[in-house]
Amino acid sequence: MSASTPQLRLFQSTPHPCGYWPLRTARDLVIDPDDPRLARLYPLGLSWGFRRSGNLLYRPQCPQCQACVPVRIDCARFQPNRNQRRCLKRNADLRWQVLPAARSDEQLALYQRYLGARHAGGGMDNHNAIDYDRFLLGDWSQTRFMEIRGPDQHGRDALLAVAVTDIADNGLSAVYTYYDPDCQHRSLGTYAILQQLQWARRLQLPHLYLGYWIARHRKMDYKRHFNALEAYDGQQWQPLAANKRAED
Repeated sequence: MSASTPQLRLFQSTPHPCGYWPLRTARDLVIDPDDPRLARLYPLGLSWGFRRSGNLLYRPQCPQCQACVPVRIDCARFQPNRNQRRCLKRNADLRWQVLPAARSDEQLALYQRYLGARHAGGGMDNHNAIDYDRFLLGDWSQTRFMEIRGPDQHGRDALLAVAVTDIADNGLSAVYTYYDPDCQHRSLGTYAILQQLQWARRLQLPHLYLGYWIARHRKMDYKRHFNALEAYDGQQWQPLAANKRAED
C-alpha cells in the first residue's frame, strides 16, 4: 500500500467457544469489517489464510492452538484419485448449474435439513432465513450458488446440494456446502469439490480455497484426500507434507 492509502486495520475477537473442539476456546483475527476496500482485499486475505463468513474476513488466531491449517488445491496439478473417480462415476446422473447468490425456499429447506442432521445441538440447527443470509451472503463478495440436482432417495428429481462459492482473482473459495442428509452414499461434499475444481479451471483460476484442514477431526480431515493440496504456514503456501496427509 502507498503512503496515501489508509493502513489495513486488524482486530482480535474476544474469546469464544471453538466451533470445532467443544472443550476449547477460540479467538479470531478479523479484517476491519468497515473497510470499504474489502472486495479488493479479499484475494489478498485468501492468500493470507483468511475466510469469509457473511461480511467478515477472519482467520483463527488461538494462542495455544494451531489446529486450523488454511489449505487450497492447485487446480492445474490436481488429478482425482481412484475414490474420487468412483464418486464422479456414481454421480454421473447429477447435473449442476451456477446461479446468483439469492436464497430460495427450496435452498433454505435443504439447509435446515442438513443442519438438523449434521449439527444437531451445535447452535446452527435452528438457523432461519435471516441467519442463512447473514452466514452465507456478503454485501461485497462475488458469491455464487452451485446447485446440484438429480434423483433423491425416492427417485424424484430434487435439489441435492448447494455449494456456496466466492469468485476472486486468485481462485474460487468454497465457503460452505450443504446437501441432502439422506444421500450419504453419493459423497456429495466430495462431488461438489470436484465440480468446483472443474469450474475454476473453466475460469482459468489457479486455486480452489477449501478453508481449514484439521487433522483427525471427523468433519474437517477429509480435505487431505485431495492431491495437489497446499497449506499456509503463516508465511507461505507449500505442499501439505506427506506425513500430514497420511495421518489417520
